[in-house]
Amino acid sequence: VAEGEPSEGREPFELPRFWDALGQTFQVTSQEATKLSLAFSRPPLPSAENCRKLSEDVQNAILAVATVYYWLPKGQGTTLRKRVRDATTEVVEGMIQLTDTILNAPVESLSQEQLISTGGVWEACEQVSNLPRGEYNQAAVVSALAVCLGVVKDAVEEMEHALVEGQDPYGDIMEDEELGFRGNRDTYWSEADRQLLSSCMGLMKASKACLKKVLAAVKTHGKADSPEHIAQLDDLADIANEISPSVDELALSMYPPVNPLAVRLNAAKLASVLKKVLEIVKTSHVCPPSEEGWVQFLTGAVDHNMNKVKDFTQGQL
Repeated sequence: VAEGEPSEGREPFELPRFWDALGQTFQVTSQEATKLSLAFSRPPLPSAENCRKLSEDVQNAILAVATVYYWLPKGQGTTLRKRVRDATTEVVEGMIQLTDTILNAPVESLSQEQLISTGGVWEACEQVSNLPRGEYNQAAVVSALAVCLGVVKDAVEEMEHALVEGQDPYGDIMEDEELGFRGNRDTYWSEADRQLLSSCMGLMKASKACLKKVLAAVKTHGKADSPEHIAQLDDLADIANEISPSVDELALSMYPPVNPLAVRLNAAKLASVLKKVLEIVKTSHVCPPSEEGWVQFLTGAVDHNMNKVKDFTQGQL
């Protein structure tokens, strides 16, 4: 499941039928996990015949989950397929863990690990209800972009809080003999640092605005009615996934002691990702003429802030 690729089926694919079947197989797997766990919750142990029957039922449930996952063809979109694959893998791994726990647990009583493992399978099986079921791949891409936006929002807020005038960025670290006293100048920003970092904050805020606008555009204009449109949505999700790690790397390099060249390098990486996102948006179906204004504005904002970062760090080269 984790490494295999579903193949394009010969029969016409029906998404509602797929969701129904996936939901049913996840539900059956949850029930089989309960039966298995109860059978080994207290003495006496099940007979050899009952063990065989329990094993077969568990195996059949897991095979059914994997089989339905393999129904989902590549053409429905890689973002959707990844979400379903992750959910399916979690169910299979959960059942493996439960089985291992039962095999290694003492027979006398129901162990805490067995309870946790059983709950883990239930939780994994419930994930099917959280999978995006809108118009094919579009809902999955909306979900992926929303996750990226949430992470970037948190990073921007954290850095804004740290940059408040007079704020000690390491204020939550107590004095320690090994770390030295809090008077160490390497734990504070100079005025030159703050000028450089204001432009970096501009890039981080542009990242947040970019994801917000792309998410809205995909919600409003995103379609999954052709292979081309599905591929464009997948491209957007893939490149948007690069924004959050790039924002995190830039934020980490902004803490004192500031190395201006490291900041410049990370700022350039983030600017490059943002420009790529905006370029992909611009050439995709989610960008009719009504959306072109913000794409142009954010492209200018990225260039403006990156040029300021270059100006502030020119003397370091």
